[in-house]
Amino acid sequence: MTITNISRKQQDLIQTYVDSPEKQRKLYHRTIITVIISQIFGGAGLAAGVTVGALLARDMLGTDKFSGVPTALFTLGSAVAALLVGRFSQRLGRRMGLGLGFIAGGIGAIGVVGAALANSIVLLLISLLIYGAGAATNLQARYAGTDLANFKQRATAASLAMVFTTIGAVAGPNLVEATGRLALSIGVPSLAGPFLLSAVTYLFAGIVLLLFLRPDPLLVAYAIAHKVDTEAKSSLANTATYNGRGGITLGALVMILTQIVMVAIMTMTPIHMAHHGHGLSEVGVVIGFHIGFMYLPSLITGILVDKVGRTVMAAASGLTLLVAGVIAALAPSESMVMLIVALSLLGLGWNFGLISGTALIVDSTKTSNQAKVQGVVDVLIALAGASGGALSGMVVANSSYATLAYAGSFLSLLLIPIMFWIRPQKIK
Repeated sequence: MTITNISRKQQDLIQTYVDSPEKQRKLYHRTIITVIISQIFGGAGLAAGVTVGALLARDMLGTDKFSGVPTALFTLGSAVAALLVGRFSQRLGRRMGLGLGFIAGGIGAIGVVGAALANSIVLLLISLLIYGAGAATNLQARYAGTDLANFKQRATAASLAMVFTTIGAVAGPNLVEATGRLALSIGVPSLAGPFLLSAVTYLFAGIVLLLFLRPDPLLVAYAIAHKVDTEAKSSLANTATYNGRGGITLGALVMILTQIVMVAIMTMTPIHMAHHGHGLSEVGVVIGFHIGFMYLPSLITGILVDKVGRTVMAAASGLTLLVAGVIAALAPSESMVMLIVALSLLGLGWNFGLISGTALIVDSTKTSNQAKVQGVVDVLIALAGASGGALSGMVVANSSYATLAYAGSFLSLLLIPIMFWIRPQKIK
């Protein structure tokens, strides 16, 4: 990274923050607030479109056979966007990387609405790919709050973005009917209505970041790190806390394994329930608890990760997912309570893994390569989720839901020996 790509006026502004610990603290808090606002709207954009994507594809294609295509394209698009957002952020700062990422997601949502109006399958597929940029940006925004955070604040800063994503993620699906009616009133197919909401919220999230995420926290962090190198003193610990390779590898593996386990069991739970006579409302309750436990405990999780340690909470993630898988496998098919407990623990275990893994990545990278590494890791997480979803159907088709749940338990248990095998060392 270099700050020579920006204007002299911006360089002078950044320098005033480098020289003032008080201004650094104020910028840290302002950055958190800006990210939180963008995440509320970004969460709504993500959830609203995903809720009806498969149904819209089914109606346009005239068959259920390819209703999984939107999820596949959405995941592929988010993986590519994660890499691009990371590289843009590394070169131009968080403001441009995240702002443009959300705007791309909004453009993709507009394209989906246009495809529904024109009944164009090709435009639909291309637009869904671009729409995935919003999801990748929504996830990467958690890193922005950590740029100016010290070692004891990083997990808490990352978790704040996730907590407030919940507001939008819960509101989005509940506005499906209202946006559908609005779409019909202006001559747009009702299933395209949620994508109208996604377009507005993604574009608004991008504009908020472009307007208010300044001075750019990553550029300020880079300038502070440069001062550390030259003067060996700073009020913030913006250099790596752990040795790079070990910490990055461990953080990535924690998030990848938890993503595979969570997506695999979550994807097949509605199918399992439907096969045993549960209705859509019951499925909604179980998945609602699951999503709630994925995001709502984030603030407490962040505090625990900062207080008791990254590896301790990563181990807690593995054990929680292990218990979730065993309960899911043993739960009587008619027991809603047992499934709610299993899926709630599944969401909680994922939450532990994502926040502890995120903190390890931040701890193990320097500002000179931080955003780029974070983007690559998020690509792997997206691909892990896609693989978990695809393989889960094959496992259940050839065996059973219980086998899938036990397999998830075994994978999550691997986190324990992995942490003994990869033990990142603190840099003195």
